[in-house]
Amino acid sequence: VQPGDRVEATGVYRAQPRRVNPKITKVKAVYKTYLDVIHFQVVERGEAGGNRASSEGGSNASDGPGMSAARIAQIRELAARPNIYDELTGALAPSIWEMDDVKRGVLCMLFGGTSTASRADAAAAREDADAENDAEAGTGAAVRVDKRSEVHILLCGDPGTSKSQLLSYVHQIAPRGVYTSGRGSSAVGLTAGVCRDPETKEVVLESGALVLSDGGVCCIDEFDKMSDTTRAVLHEAMEQRTVSIAKAGIICSLNARTSILASANPSESRYNPKLSVVDNIKLPPTLLSRFDLIFLILDTPNSDTDRRLAKHLVGLYYETPEVPATTIDRSLLRDYISYARAHVHPQLSDLASRDLVNAYLDMRRAGASARTISATPRQLESLIRIGEALARMRFSPTVERRDVAEAVRLMRVATQSAATDPRTGRIDMDMINTGRAQV
Repeated sequence: VQPGDRVEATGVYRAQPRRVNPKITKVKAVYKTYLDVIHFQVVERGEAGGNRASSEGGSNASDGPGMSAARIAQIRELAARPNIYDELTGALAPSIWEMDDVKRGVLCMLFGGTSTASRADAAAAREDADAENDAEAGTGAAVRVDKRSEVHILLCGDPGTSKSQLLSYVHQIAPRGVYTSGRGSSAVGLTAGVCRDPETKEVVLESGALVLSDGGVCCIDEFDKMSDTTRAVLHEAMEQRTVSIAKAGIICSLNARTSILASANPSESRYNPKLSVVDNIKLPPTLLSRFDLIFLILDTPNSDTDRRLAKHLVGLYYETPEVPATTIDRSLLRDYISYARAHVHPQLSDLASRDLVNAYLDMRRAGASARTISATPRQLESLIRIGEALARMRFSPTVERRDVAEAVRLMRVATQSAATDPRTGRIDMDMINTGRAQV
């Protein structure tokens, strides 16, 4: 057993009296409780520590509570609807007006891509199915490549654009969510801290926000208010999905397989369109490049839009709030996400793979004339993760061409708009990767 493994323990729950003073026999009214373990079994082994092992009847970390057969049938019936993508978008934070593309990106983050363990299980199942017809099937060991399946999103924009409201809603419906603020967070609070147990006097680890949200979503508000030391610990967690600790003789690597949803305000309170996104929010480019989608939420004056927004806000303060009607309530949405993450693991089809390659080449070709980098391999991996999440929303076993087309559209709406050079209007990923535009 290694740190980060989930175990199923069998034992006796005991209570032990605690003395007020070691020299007298008087005990406290509150007893110390502990579990006297007789046997334990690894339910899920962390990817950082080895292969995944499931116990009998065990479930994934994102399974959530057990669902009844009627609930599962309702979820299956919901997934069979042709417009399920639009219905899920409308059900996510219905009190927040419009912002449909942002909600679609957040949905992709909640569903997530196909994990490495799921890919390995699917490959093993295919090998077992082909072994009867192919004598040489399964003779060679498959090469396992650990790739992250979590989607990271950054919301950057003007104050009063519902960024914090969206984070609060995601924290409530996520299978395992942790909400924190950048101003009140420290590096130890995000990763893990070392403290001394008051009873045994031994040095023990206390998990932080990223470790506690393993398999879920970590919502970080006021991301721009974080100190440089606190932001530095996110580099490993966002790409390698682990948190390494080497303190007080404790050396270990904890799993932090979490999606990060962060919101940041511009450094000058209002977003300046004449400056790049790096100059506006003052974040290091090495951290910005790890986000799959960067949404710019700007407050642009428009009489028609302002009138509709004002009517929507006033309607929320009626005795009976006028919230847009949705066919999916919050509880059903939470169960839908949990069931999809646990049982649906889409794989790339040949047509989808070819479309991904063509889309990446088109994005690279867009900046070839001006000698700028309009796409990097990280954007290609982001497209794969978003495409898998879109297929998972429909309970589809394969990623189809329409999923790739929607993933490319979201990428153009979000990240590439943030990477546009305000001086030339060209897409230049160097604006995010290095903080400077290519001359």
